[in-house]
Amino acid sequence: MQVYLVGGAVRDALLGRDVKERDYVVVGATPEQLISQGYQQVGKDFPVFLHPKSKEEYALARTERKQGQGYTGFICDFAPDVTLEQDLIRRDLTVNAIAQAQDGSLVDPFSGQQDLENRVLRHVSDAFSEDPLRILRVARFAARYHYLGFTIAPETQSLLTEMVKAGELSTLTAERVWLECEKSLSDGAFSEFLNVLASINGLHVISPELESKWGDELYHTFQARFDYANKLQINDTALLFSQITLSLSNDEIKTIASNIRLPNEVRDLALFSQTHQTTLSAEKPTSEAVFACFNQLDLWRRPERFEQVLKVLEISQHQPISCFESLTKAAKQARAVNPQQFIAQGIKGAEIKTALEQARLEVINSYFS
Repeated sequence: MQVYLVGGAVRDALLGRDVKERDYVVVGATPEQLISQGYQQVGKDFPVFLHPKSKEEYALARTERKQGQGYTGFICDFAPDVTLEQDLIRRDLTVNAIAQAQDGSLVDPFSGQQDLENRVLRHVSDAFSEDPLRILRVARFAARYHYLGFTIAPETQSLLTEMVKAGELSTLTAERVWLECEKSLSDGAFSEFLNVLASINGLHVISPELESKWGDELYHTFQARFDYANKLQINDTALLFSQITLSLSNDEIKTIASNIRLPNEVRDLALFSQTHQTTLSAEKPTSEAVFACFNQLDLWRRPERFEQVLKVLEISQHQPISCFESLTKAAKQARAVNPQQFIAQGIKGAEIKTALEQARLEVINSYFS
C-alpha cells in the first residue's frame, strides 16, 4: 500500500501559497484494509475514507467511466491494481494532477510542474469534457490564480467554449452553480470568475441579463469593487454578491435568485441594496425618502439590514457614501423614539402609530430637509 499527497495541497505548496487542506490517494489497498486500520468510510459507493486521527481524506486510487448525463453520472473502479497514473489522468487540470510520495518526491506524468512555471491551466485528457462542473471549476481556478499571471491554455479555452455551446452547463443543478459562485466569492476574485465565464459564453448560467450587459467597462467596475472589499478584508458573501446586482432590476435579481437558488439573505440584501441605492447614495436626500427607506428596510426591528445596505453602497463607491454620518445619526435617534412615551401621554389605538411616525419623521427632518 502506497500513500500520496495529491491535488490542491501539492499545487499550492509549489506555488508558495498556504495549504489549507490535504487530500491523499492510496494505491494498492482495499476498503477492508483501510477500515481495519481505523479509517472511516464516507458513503457506501465512493472510496473515500477519513483518517482515524487527522480526519483528512484518503481516497483509493480509482478510474471513472461516464454513464449518463451531468457531473454525477460516473461509475468508479477502485480495485487494488489501479495505478497512480490511472488515478491522476482522470483529474481536471495538469496542475492538479501532481502527486507527492511520502519521501517528498513528486510524481508528475502530465507535466503539471511545467504548467505551474508557465502559469497555464491545461486539461489533462479528453475525459475532461465528460464533467460539466469542470467548466465552473476552471473559471474559479483561473480567477483565484489570476493575480499570479495564470491563463487558460488555448486548447482548454476552446474545449470549454465547445462544452458551453453543447449545453453542458444546463445539466448542473442550481445549488451546485451557487456553490461554485460562493467559493469564488470567498477567493476574493469574483469579477475574474465572471469574466472567464463571459469569455466562453457561459455567463448565462448565473444571469442572462448580466451576460447581455457584459463588457470591459462592467468588468473593470466589478474589479474595482472587489479590490476595495479585499483591502477592507470583507468576505461576507451577501455583501460581495450584491456588487454585481446593483446594475440590474429587481426582476432580474429575482431571476438570478431562482436560477441558482440564492440563499434568502443574499437575495434579500441584493434586492434591498438595488431598491434603496438612489436614495441612500444621494448627496441631499429628502427626509420623506429617507423615512420611507427606513420603513421599508424595517430599521426599527432590523437595524443590521440598514447597516449592510450602507456597506454594500460603500464598497460600490470605494468610500463611505456622502451622507453616511447624517444617515447613521438619524437612524440611531429615530430608533430611540419609544412608543411608550405616547401611551404615557394618554394616546391610544391607531393614534399611537401616527404619533410615533410623526416623531420619527421630525428626527429625520433635523438632518434632511
